Amino acid sequence: MKLLILIVIAAASLPAQDPPTSRPTKGTGWIEMFNGKDLTGWTPKIRGYALGENFGNTFRVEKGVLKVAYDAYEKFDRRFGHLFYAHEYGHYLLRLDYRFTGKQVKGGPGWALRNSGIMVHGQAAKSMGKNQDFPASIEIQLLGGNGKDERSTCNLCTPGTNVVMKDKLVRRHCINSKSKTYHGEQWITVEIEVKGSEVIRHKIDGQVVLEYQKPQLDPRDSGAQALIEAAKGELLLSKGTISLQSESHPCEFRNLRIKPLDVKKKGPPK
Repeated sequence: MKLLILIVIAAASLPAQDPPTSRPTKGTGWIEMFNGKDLTGWTPKIRGYALGENFGNTFRVEKGVLKVAYDAYEKFDRRFGHLFYAHEYGHYLLRLDYRFTGKQVKGGPGWALRNSGIMVHGQAAKSMGKNQDFPASIEIQLLGGNGKDERSTCNLCTPGTNVVMKDKLVRRHCINSKSKTYHGEQWITVEIEVKGSEVIRHKIDGQVVLEYQKPQLDPRDSGAQALIEAAKGELLLSKGTISLQSESHPCEFRNLRIKPLDVKKKGPPK
């Protein structure tokens, strides 16, 4: 009886665990980007702070989940942050689960309520200015509903960039996807298909909700101008960094994985 009581007490003291999720198996080509223990392979860059300085432990790992948290903030004060992955890629599939939790930190902008993002084809973290809000990149905007209104997710935003849709250059900063609204704190699985400068597709549960072509730097953007100069005038983005955002609302990520894709070489003209 005493042994049984001890077992029950010990079980009750264990931390609550998230439901088990599928993990990639050997031979599938998928690479785990997050080890579930710490931020190995990732580097924070928060506005107003040096590269690598994780103000307020904004990006952290708890119970196997990568979290964006603001319990050390008195107010947000435009401290937009990005957590950069160690490697750059050009052709790949990127898959992860995300969700929003709790309340937005005081001082966060209204548009940032239940708002985060995945930045792809981004500039190098070390090239960002200390007070730069966002890296020049293609943003897969992750949103959550407010409990009553429609609000799509896996949208597109373009800090320092443009894209082409239906053979036309699109200079609008944000474009909505055709996804449904996700209220509450449930996990949402997204997949991003990136094929260099050719095409990028946003998917939810395997369904394409947004697609565009020719991601490129915007010569009108002052931050992008230096990158264009460094690229000797080339605008098209064929590869770049991957980062996760902190925009003032607590959120969580898990099951981050990437699958590099083979680049098909074009043969000689016939």
